[in-house]
Amino acid sequence: MAKLPLDSPRWGDLDGVSVEEVKEVLQAVASTVATGAGDDWREPWSRLLDGLLQQETLFSGAFAVLPHLVEAAAAAPGQFADLWADLGFMVTAEPAAPVPADLEAGFQAAVRSAEQAAVRGYLAAGTPAALCADLGLSCVALAGHHIGTLLWQRLGTEEDDLVLCCPGCESEQEITDFFVDPIRPPFEAPGLPDPMDARRGEHVWGEVAEALQEGALGEGWEPFVRVARAVAAAGVPAGTPGQAVVCLVAAMVAVKGTPDWAGRERARKLMLLTGGFRCPDCEQVWAIADCLAEDPDGARPLKEGGPTRRTGGSSKPTKPMRPTRGTATEAAVLSAPMSGVDEGVNALAVVSCPGRPTLVAAAGDTGTVFLWDAADGRPAHDPLAAHRAPVRSMTALRLPEGEALLAIGHEDGAVALWSPFTAQQVCAPVANWLGAVNGMCAATLPDGRTLLVTATPRGAVRLRDPRTGESVARLNPSGRPIESIAAIPVAPGHTLIAASDTQGDVQIWDPAVEDPWERGAAVPLSKRAREDLRHRVTLVATVSAHDRALLATGDRRGVIVLWDPATGDPVGEGLPPDASGGLLTAMTATTLPDRRPVLVTGNGRSLRVWEPETGTVQHLALDVAVTCLAATGSDLLVGHDGGVLRLPLPLRS
Repeated sequence: MAKLPLDSPRWGDLDGVSVEEVKEVLQAVASTVATGAGDDWREPWSRLLDGLLQQETLFSGAFAVLPHLVEAAAAAPGQFADLWADLGFMVTAEPAAPVPADLEAGFQAAVRSAEQAAVRGYLAAGTPAALCADLGLSCVALAGHHIGTLLWQRLGTEEDDLVLCCPGCESEQEITDFFVDPIRPPFEAPGLPDPMDARRGEHVWGEVAEALQEGALGEGWEPFVRVARAVAAAGVPAGTPGQAVVCLVAAMVAVKGTPDWAGRERARKLMLLTGGFRCPDCEQVWAIADCLAEDPDGARPLKEGGPTRRTGGSSKPTKPMRPTRGTATEAAVLSAPMSGVDEGVNALAVVSCPGRPTLVAAAGDTGTVFLWDAADGRPAHDPLAAHRAPVRSMTALRLPEGEALLAIGHEDGAVALWSPFTAQQVCAPVANWLGAVNGMCAATLPDGRTLLVTATPRGAVRLRDPRTGESVARLNPSGRPIESIAAIPVAPGHTLIAASDTQGDVQIWDPAVEDPWERGAAVPLSKRAREDLRHRVTLVATVSAHDRALLATGDRRGVIVLWDPATGDPVGEGLPPDASGGLLTAMTATTLPDRRPVLVTGNGRSLRVWEPETGTVQHLALDVAVTCLAATGSDLLVGHDGGVLRLPLPLRS
């Protein structure tokens, strides 16, 4: 395809890019292609993308970059799932200016080539379910279908509400409690696409049609998958109804999304977008997917709406609070006094400040944060609610001047900062398009600063000013997607940052050094020790034991290993797999008033309380699914699928 030479002075006329950045990305991509592995391309690509795509606006440099980038990455499409997803955002963004005439041919050729490469990347290997949904939408966006703009909706399928814009009268309506997991279809599948619209000639979508299995979503979903196969076999023509293309994307997630159960669940939720919606203003029935897409060219009212959704309805039952077994008489229910937190809780934090009561903060899918006084369990004040996107992480920060702040990370990437004792926002939520903020912690630096650390599943780890939320530095130069993050104090006023990535490895960085590639005081964990233990880490936490701060790592089986951050070697015997067989879902640590350190893990519907210095382990079975944990002194806070519990430590049978 036509490409602008890298030595051309024309690069100086283009916005959002420098040729040095392009060369760095191409070199990193070539290295990944040559070795067949590695994520070194992610960080330079993230920096380049920051300049090319801002606030849904695509700058002219992208038209010259894409031919180079697509040609390089297409040599090994399975290595670049994140890249193909990002290209979907780029081709559906609003250009700041028309494509320059001298770059148009190369850009259009790059889009056509990117479609082929993205589809082959999808077919190459399994992809995490959330990313697989973005990848599927990007594939259809690169094919030129309008439904690809659903990428910008950030459909995490965990939000409670869905705002629809009627393509006919453009009125906006809200459906509450939209996304549930429909084990069986709640309505009939849309009609098959017109075979006369099929794309002529050979195309890679035929391989997708062969990969889609009718039983992938479970019993009753076969008609939806047949629609998906027909759309793929036809090559995703631009005139295909949006409902049918959403069937295709959902089926793609069901087949390749990992783990398998998560792929199927997310696919069934996405299938809800194939239903009909009757606008209460103009009374026309539209596909829900078309009501979400921006400027849905080709959208037409449905002749047969079938079961439709009107605004204001709720399809998700409220979950009652359920008692625990074993310590039910000692458990305090924090969610009962406050309405709105009687459903799932995604994040917990404990805020401590000298001279003030310790507060417990909890939040879930509503985006509202509730605070209680940890001493008596009473509400501290009105809930904090300024950003409605679901909360994915929280952390407390103590600034050098003694002030306490609560940082909140949202599903849509926004970062909010509050003064928890006054219920005042420190600053407006800071946007971050690089993905949900799924991890947060505080970093103290030897120069006296305290910074907020945020992480996303797409590998963006940022150091932020706690007063403004703005990024001041980056970590994670490899760009690997992050699952969990923790701060490890290694000296007075100096913390290291540890993170688990989706490959099961642990990254450790020193935020005190300017160059993220420089290790500073960070020592990597012993690779041989992890391989000997077959320890694929999913969660990290810090525990004070054996007279120093240690890093605790946990894998899905519930195996816990302690590491010395000064040497990178294991400490002690660790904790074996959880006998209940539940997957590890949460981990926290605290020090009891008598100075005994404990580490608590949530494994499905059970808890384990481990004293690493004595080896004592307590096990508690619950009637709720543990989602997150926090602790303060002898109080353990348990976030679960129905609210928040407070339990005393150590547990008493």
